[in-house]
Amino acid sequence: MDLAFTPEEQAFRKEVRHWVKTHLPDELAHKVHHALRLTREDMQSWAKMLGRKGWLGYGWPKAFGGPGWNAVQKHLFEEECALAGAPRVVPFGPVMVAPVIMAFGNAEQQQRFLPGIASGEVWWSQGYSEPGSGSDLASLKTRAERVGNTYVVNGQKTWTTLGQFGEWIFCLVRTSTEGKPQTGISFLLIDMKSPGVSVRPIKLLDGECEVNEVWFDNVVVPADNLIGQENKGWDYAKYLLAHERTNIADVNRAKRELERLKRIAKAEGVYDDMRFRDEIAKLEVDVIALEMMVLRVLSAEKSGKQSLDIAGLLKIRGSEIQQRYSELMMLAAGPFSLPFIQEAMDAGWQGDHVGAAHCAPLASTYFNMRKTTIYGGSNEVQRNIVAKTVLG
Repeated sequence: MDLAFTPEEQAFRKEVRHWVKTHLPDELAHKVHHALRLTREDMQSWAKMLGRKGWLGYGWPKAFGGPGWNAVQKHLFEEECALAGAPRVVPFGPVMVAPVIMAFGNAEQQQRFLPGIASGEVWWSQGYSEPGSGSDLASLKTRAERVGNTYVVNGQKTWTTLGQFGEWIFCLVRTSTEGKPQTGISFLLIDMKSPGVSVRPIKLLDGECEVNEVWFDNVVVPADNLIGQENKGWDYAKYLLAHERTNIADVNRAKRELERLKRIAKAEGVYDDMRFRDEIAKLEVDVIALEMMVLRVLSAEKSGKQSLDIAGLLKIRGSEIQQRYSELMMLAAGPFSLPFIQEAMDAGWQGDHVGAAHCAPLASTYFNMRKTTIYGGSNEVQRNIVAKTVLG
């Protein structure tokens, strides 16, 4: 197993680093490095820049308009973007639904939907979880009844991340109640401008409305928007969830935030406290271990061996690390981490007059990270999956 990057890979890294440095606006990088609020325009403007370069679908094969990068190149691209302070690519279109459309959609669907995803023009949302159907996703109740050449959809989705910006949503819907719950689920693409679709933001502890409820009231959807076969959606959902759980791990963001933690600790005068430095060191060891796990997978793929199926493990460790660095930032900042008045921050106050600008959004980050061990399949469920995989 060779975890060292080749000269060609290092040259690729240099190319990506130069392009990102040249094109990433300083104001946008400042927001990301300091965990300040990103607007829809912030996120989509960067997506469109990547789209014009042909890099938004950075994991896509050339046959579908992507760059055709291998696993190592994709990792290096993600790392350079994260360390530079680029907004994270909103994954629902290019990382999650696009691979499903490529693998299971027909040619017409691929030609219809993929260009808008690749360019960053169309904002996609995910319609999986429902009240009472989160980790037990197979119990979902949103119903799609076939009526001629359409489906009529009724039901509710919840925890729809950034759904208030969504233009299209990919949904798991129940098309049959016969047999096992998993066998009656279909994968449907729905235009969120359709009559009967309503989005209700959910205000979270951090004061933001990152997630939403999405309601479907007799929403008419063309049958041509069904991906693959009816009642086979569970297979497509599992295919997509592997992409989601690997994406949640986000080791590159963890490396960036580790450096931010060190900056905060130094600014607050606690970096020289050996007990606190020990906590930072333990976190850094965990981040390096997570990176080694990722690199082992990349090495296996590069050598043509069967890649380890460790999406669950990556999700578990990555989400726990995200929570830990947000906790340590709060501990480092002490009382300055507590206030979070969005109106003041929108007006330009970042704690400058007390020298605490680096602390302004820490409470928001901490509260937001409470969710990471739950979404994408709770860590308790992931541990059961890993145990069954290892022990049989």
